[in-house]
Amino acid sequence: MFFCNDPESYLRQLSSKKHLIVGNHDRVWMKKVRVEDHFESVQPMLEISDGTHYLTLCHYPMMTWNRVSYGSYMIYGHIHNNNGGPYWPLLHQMDQALNSGVDVNHFMPVTFEEMVENNCLFRAAHPPQIEQTDSEFCLSTQ
Repeated sequence: MFFCNDPESYLRQLSSKKHLIVGNHDRVWMKKVRVEDHFESVQPMLEISDGTHYLTLCHYPMMTWNRVSYGSYMIYGHIHNNNGGPYWPLLHQMDQALNSGVDVNHFMPVTFEEMVENNCLFRAAHPPQIEQTDSEFCLSTQ
């Protein structure tokens, strides 16, 4: 949305209740609209339930979140379909961490079940490439 000159026109087309989880590119377009007219809430992170699943929503992926050991999910964006970063081997193992990015979800809105399936397929198609040594994970103090 940050490339959009008229975000108001897009927001008017989105029906139902919406919560904006603010990311690193949102500040620019947010200055062009009254966000309170379009969103139930605007925040950096939100914990909700859809009646079946507990969900933690955040723009950035997190290593842990509330209720993770009880089966809750973390839904994030930010990394798009980047599987080459140093975080990918860890995220790849985290079945309850779901990438909500359009790149992984076929550039269209998806249901929770579709997001789970899309993430499963993406992980299967992009196994981590571990070529780093232990010393590459250590910070230099020099």
